[in-house]
Amino acid sequence: MLNTLSDLDTLIKSKNRLIFVDSKEDSRLITHFTASTSEGLYSAFLWTAANGLTDLKTNVSLWMTSGLIDAIRYIETLKSGTFVFFDTKSSLSDPVIERWIKNLVNDETAPDRTLVIVGNTADLPDDLRHLAVIFAPTLPDAELIKEIYFEEVYKWLVAKRGRKFLKPGPVEAKLLNALVGLSEEDVRRLLTKTINAHGTITEDDVVSTLAFKKEAIGKRGLIDFQMELSSFENVGGLENLKDWLGIRRSVFLSTDEDLPVDPPKGILLLGVQGAGKSLAAKAVAGTWQIPLIHLDFSSLYEKWVGESEHNLIDALRQSEAMAPCVLWIDEIEKGLIGETGIDSDGGLSHRILGTLLTWMSERKSRVFIVATANDVSRLPPELLRKGRFDEIFFVDLPSFAVRKDIFKIHLEKRKLKTEDFDLDSLATASRGFSGAEIEQAVIGGLYLAIGEKAALTNQHVMKEIARTKPLSVVMAEKIERLRNWAEGRTVPASKEELN
Repeated sequence: MLNTLSDLDTLIKSKNRLIFVDSKEDSRLITHFTASTSEGLYSAFLWTAANGLTDLKTNVSLWMTSGLIDAIRYIETLKSGTFVFFDTKSSLSDPVIERWIKNLVNDETAPDRTLVIVGNTADLPDDLRHLAVIFAPTLPDAELIKEIYFEEVYKWLVAKRGRKFLKPGPVEAKLLNALVGLSEEDVRRLLTKTINAHGTITEDDVVSTLAFKKEAIGKRGLIDFQMELSSFENVGGLENLKDWLGIRRSVFLSTDEDLPVDPPKGILLLGVQGAGKSLAAKAVAGTWQIPLIHLDFSSLYEKWVGESEHNLIDALRQSEAMAPCVLWIDEIEKGLIGETGIDSDGGLSHRILGTLLTWMSERKSRVFIVATANDVSRLPPELLRKGRFDEIFFVDLPSFAVRKDIFKIHLEKRKLKTEDFDLDSLATASRGFSGAEIEQAVIGGLYLAIGEKAALTNQHVMKEIARTKPLSVVMAEKIERLRNWAEGRTVPASKEELN
């Protein structure tokens, strides 16, 4: 897969006529094209809306090329060279501009002329897309971030002669790991700011970097970097799922490329709403001690055709940059059209599905998918085919023993003594309750106790249980259909059956 900037140089030297670079890292790319020109790899000219066309070899802006059409007319007189365009978003939809670019690309008298357009592939007209090679550079990996770290430390040492700077230790390693998933511009800016602040790296720097990362990754609403993780100690039941994950943990986290098996790809958690699927996704990342990326399918859909698919590709690319990590796709059926669905969105759902399935099949990075679903009827058959996920687990309502554990977890979470409660009676009374409904019973009991200005008792919780109509009663038929479908097709996440 071509995705490093040296691969971009290879595409240019291979005399591709039109290359579209899908990236927002303008500064990184300008620096790269300038360096490649200085090293003699090729002769590059750069066009921006502010400066017009600039010869990167001489750093001289060419007169009368500030307008894009003027620049294109000038380029037409040159039969060789690499011409890089920024700031073209508002211009590519202009049929005149599109025709000029097509003429340049199809000009057989200039086989050594390459056009490079930097921007968002969603803004690329179909006619140009057909002619272009699409190139998407990866975000900096751990090795590049370490190189940037040493570069910034060297700059600091030069500026602060005589002062020492510690070699990377445990805290520095934490910081470098926290920077994975950010753009090179953000990495450099954060490292420069951190190093120049006090000439060392502290735990506070790690915390502030993680906070910046959470905000930066979530700005477009595509994916959310989850910092508050759980562990399976806080999840009742799901023994089969826990055992399955425990067996595969070492292989997924291993850096040994000679292992006889591929790393696990992911799992689909199908089951009753509120039974703990989302909590399990967080627990996988927390237990394996790797980042958790939450992908919200509802945020992918945009008004303009092509933008949604690009959003998904962008989100998946960002998750790959943070590998090893867990990619949590919650309620995946909401973003995909199933066998009973109606294709009323002009084929968008099918394109989203195709993009996701292609990535699932071709990815090499250690991104472990945990997808959750409540409604199997809305899941497309292609997603359920063997090989898409390593396993499909069915998460049912908790058994008697698991309900006791869940009550214990939520009482202890609120610093209450479990010996003051009759867990057996609570577990018996809450038959058919999901884990989420059990938590709400405890919370509801606390409200009752606070209203009476008393300590929480067993009776308060029992009263809240009695007044609750669980989902297993309200939607009994739907849940029964789900159980019937899952039997024989999925692996039970828990060992004990409902009782």
